[in-house]
Amino acid sequence: MKAEEIFNEDALRLLGEQIAEAEKQTSGEIRVHIEDECSIDPVDRAWHIFYKLEVDKTDLRCGIMIYLAVEDHKFAVIGDQGIHQKVGMDFWNAVRDSMLVHLQNGKFIHALAEGIKETGEQLRTFFPRSHNDENELSNDVSMGGFQ
Repeated sequence: MKAEEIFNEDALRLLGEQIAEAEKQTSGEIRVHIEDECSIDPVDRAWHIFYKLEVDKTDLRCGIMIYLAVEDHKFAVIGDQGIHQKVGMDFWNAVRDSMLVHLQNGKFIHALAEGIKETGEQLRTFFPRSHNDENELSNDVSMGGFQ
């Protein structure tokens, strides 16, 4: 199945709303990118898109990228230096494992929703929202290939 068949306008809007909700209590930023195929290691692909979408440009270096290649059943959850230094590998593995259960059952939207929720909770813990916080990155889910 193609990504656009699974992630219709309503699903994309719902995920964008979940990102906005997760970011209400944090100065951190969450980006989600979905595409059909991934011919390389999904972590490497996630980093490529991370930089293309300028997730590394947040003031506190606390951006998170959730990446999913639907047809290849590959995904990755990565974070910038600021968040990674606080949470370590155990956090990324836990988010991966909670998403994996849904992905194995073909529940792509639920998997992303779970990843957004968990990353938002960690960002809130380590990067609470400041009084002058601004949304630095779009909450819209990006789709399609980037060169």
